[in-house]
Amino acid sequence: MNLFTIVAASCLSKTTFAFTSSVHQNVRSATALNANVGIYYSTQTGNTETVAGYISEAAGVDIVDIGDAADDEITALDSIIVGAPTWHTDQEEERSGTEWDTWLYSTLPNIDVSGKNVAVFGVGDQASYAEYYCDAAGELYDLFEAAGCKMMGFTSTDGYDHDSSKAERDGKFIGLMCDEDNQDDMSEDRAKAWVEQLKGEGFF
Repeated sequence: MNLFTIVAASCLSKTTFAFTSSVHQNVRSATALNANVGIYYSTQTGNTETVAGYISEAAGVDIVDIGDAADDEITALDSIIVGAPTWHTDQEEERSGTEWDTWLYSTLPNIDVSGKNVAVFGVGDQASYAEYYCDAAGELYDLFEAAGCKMMGFTSTDGYDHDSSKAERDGKFIGLMCDEDNQDDMSEDRAKAWVEQLKGEGFF
């Protein structure tokens, strides 16, 4: 009986160790999955931060205001999610009215982000600004693409009620578009679906 107990205990110990080791390996793998991904945003009213939070929760990646971001932090990443509101409507440049307006034209041209995966999200108001919906997201897209990034995460325009947007290319949005003023109840689910789409595209 004592011999059986010792053998059983020994086997259980080995099994427990193997299981624990496997769990630790899985934790490390999950951490490594998102180790080289960053989410950057800037906001005027807090809506863009809210949507960034939904994306963060779905992706397991912390959010950072672009005004607080270090250049070497960004250049060390493999994939970058960026998002902005639209404040300066009907403008060709500096559309967001946030820190992005400075960063895109003063910092981005002076760092090397070529070859990185980039996905864009925008936040706008379809009812009040139907002709300029999420225009700043289009500016982010254009400038990161011009910097040599691989742009990912296009989405359908179905389910939106706007007239035009500089964030559209060939009938699709260049990323995730959310409306916290008129469709706030849809933003979280849209963010979750977008993150899953990005996983399928190999973004993470």
